[in-house]
Amino acid sequence: MADQKAEAPKEEVKEEVKEEVKEEAGEEKADAEMGEEAKEAEKPKEPEKPKELEEDAPAESRPKVSLGSVGVNPADATLNVMPTMGNRLLMTLSEGGLQHLLGGVRANVGLKSGRYMIEVKIVEAHGQKEANNHDARGPQPRNLVRVGLSLAGSSLFLGDGSSCSLAFDSEGFFVSGKSRKKVGAKFARDAKVALLVNLNAGAPNGNTVSLFREGARATEPQPIPEELLGKPLFPHVVCRNVSVEVNFGPTPLAPLPFKCAMLAEAAKADIEVAPKPVARPTKEIVFPVGLPEQGYFDFVDLLLEQNPDYEELSDRKIAEWAGKSGVAKPSPGVNASMDKPDIKFGLPLMDDGSVKRVLNHVAPLSGRSFVVPELRSNLLERNRKANLKRWAGPEFKKIAVVVMGQPPAEFKQRVQGLMLAEKRSAAEAERKKKLHDEQRKKAAEAARKKAEAARKARLAKKAGAEEEVKEEEEEKEDEAKAEEPEEIVVELTEEEKELTFRKTPLCDIAESVLAKCYANFSLPTKEEGFDEVVFKWQPEAEAAKVLKDWIFAKKLTQRVEDLKPGKEFQEVWTAWTKILQEWKKLQGMWKDPAQRKTLLAKRAEAKKKAAEEKGEEVAEEKMDIDAEDLDVFGVEDVADIGNGEPLFAKFAFEDWLLLSTRFEITLLLHSFKRDLDDADRPSFTEKDLAFYYQRYFKKAFSLRAFNVEQFSDFVELLKDTVAVAGSTGFLEASLAADTPTANFVKLTEDHRRDRQRRLDAGDETAALKFPRNAPQPPKTGPPGRGGAPA
Repeated sequence: MADQKAEAPKEEVKEEVKEEVKEEAGEEKADAEMGEEAKEAEKPKEPEKPKELEEDAPAESRPKVSLGSVGVNPADATLNVMPTMGNRLLMTLSEGGLQHLLGGVRANVGLKSGRYMIEVKIVEAHGQKEANNHDARGPQPRNLVRVGLSLAGSSLFLGDGSSCSLAFDSEGFFVSGKSRKKVGAKFARDAKVALLVNLNAGAPNGNTVSLFREGARATEPQPIPEELLGKPLFPHVVCRNVSVEVNFGPTPLAPLPFKCAMLAEAAKADIEVAPKPVARPTKEIVFPVGLPEQGYFDFVDLLLEQNPDYEELSDRKIAEWAGKSGVAKPSPGVNASMDKPDIKFGLPLMDDGSVKRVLNHVAPLSGRSFVVPELRSNLLERNRKANLKRWAGPEFKKIAVVVMGQPPAEFKQRVQGLMLAEKRSAAEAERKKKLHDEQRKKAAEAARKKAEAARKARLAKKAGAEEEVKEEEEEKEDEAKAEEPEEIVVELTEEEKELTFRKTPLCDIAESVLAKCYANFSLPTKEEGFDEVVFKWQPEAEAAKVLKDWIFAKKLTQRVEDLKPGKEFQEVWTAWTKILQEWKKLQGMWKDPAQRKTLLAKRAEAKKKAAEEKGEEVAEEKMDIDAEDLDVFGVEDVADIGNGEPLFAKFAFEDWLLLSTRFEITLLLHSFKRDLDDADRPSFTEKDLAFYYQRYFKKAFSLRAFNVEQFSDFVELLKDTVAVAGSTGFLEASLAADTPTANFVKLTEDHRRDRQRRLDAGDETAALKFPRNAPQPPKTGPPGRGGAPA
């Protein structure tokens, strides 16, 4: 019983403990639940979508534009855009390389004020691609639409970095100037997209543009840049490999959440109508005719500025178009020029000429006036006649504009302005580079100081450390103030002020191309099919004289690309190569004591045999001849001065190179004159020496092989062999074509002795040290078509 009484309290204690544990667990659970609730309360709430600030447009009481008068402007579009279906459907040409090019078109009215919308819808997307996976190197994406605003007369390619436009694209980006940012989702075929333009300055979304998709807002309002405000903004559409429906109204494809007028029902006071094209009784096709490096393309640019309704049709324009379309631009080819950029994009359909072929077919159908600045073609009668056939209809007035001779003062002022702009641009680029380098150095120094300060802070325990940090901060502020950029001031030099034409990074026509055609250049005439021939700078007679003189001057200096070495050259060169090797072998034998002994023995045996054949006794020879005492020009046999020693026994590497060069230069100059057989062009100038050296001897010529920098120094080394004519700059051979080969050895030995005498007298400048493996000069032409410059 006692045991039972003792166990009862124990069981009661256990029950009490259990109850306490349960209560504590309940309290902990409650605390946990309260904690979770507190955490939920502390979490930031997702921001509510902003309320649409656009309101219903009030009823319009002002006069409106007439129905059907608003649309795209076919005259303000790229040549690959084909508006159809009442100009509501835009189709782009996609044959060949055109599939890589953007097409753009502007509306015929611009917005000055008010709030209006237009809509676009991709009706079809073209899926053709380059063969053999070349498409991956083309501009991406393949199918693209941009819709936005631009100023009249600005680039037709929205999003090309110009500050005169802004646009939303089908990839969800907003592009303005050089800025490109993601603002929404992509849109594709069949999506109804609206561009909302709000120019109501006092409205909540004033001076902004927005994009709506299927009637719902797709982007937040984007501000219109300050430089575009206050000017008429023309709706603008750009596309590639798609057909796009453009809806100006009055009925929207997808109504917006608020009432908004479409552009087709705009108030007349809110818009500005684009100027109509210049009224011409016939479309003018202008063929500028000028000379290379004499302001041709500067004149073309001026002509296009003065005639905004003219379109340029040329290779350089196609290259520019490709660049604005996002086609990667590689380095220019070896024959690149302003006339023919010769750019290989790595896309077969861009490199096969298909773009130009299609445009040549489309241009006459477009109803526009064109400038055809093909410099080389416009100077050749055969090419002019072929080009005129494309414009055979009576609706075209074919005009040749000749710009040769001295231009007017206004043109010269323009050229100087362009040169000044180039110098300013170069100075700004240099300053930016310098600032970037300085900022990089300062950033590195600041990082170093920061690391040092952090190290000191960990060790410092005194207040003085904080004062040091403050002093460093003050120094940084002073440096920042001193970095204010100074205004760039550039001026033309006196020499530049005298220039009539400027030099451009690329030549007007590649030298290799010019060499094959310049002799056939001629002035255009009406008999070729022109309706008018205009001599813009100078009268016809003076222009004809300018052309004649230019051809003659070019003939004297132009390299002959198709010149081939003649038979006589081949025979002489073969014989020289053989004897040169024999001489070098003989020198090697003479320098080797064992071989010299054998050589002298053979020589003595040969003389003995020759004497026996003549029935004479062998004459005793004087073997102790001092070669240095001999008159080199009196030596009969350069291979044996009388004691078996060759005259060239002491030739070093430099002497052999000078010997070879003496002979080669002489042979080259005489062979050129004989092979070309042109009395007006007996020789060539320094600039073409490397080219003809490669053409004749199949090896490069470089001044560096002779350890000289200037051509005049090279001529000084060989002054007994070659000279430069003062009046023409032609290279002249000092020796006759039939000069014996031994004479070249004698000249080289005489030169060697002269240098040795000067060295013995203490003149160390007489020493020659040519590099054994001179670096090859860079090539300036395609393989097999010439050598490198000296």
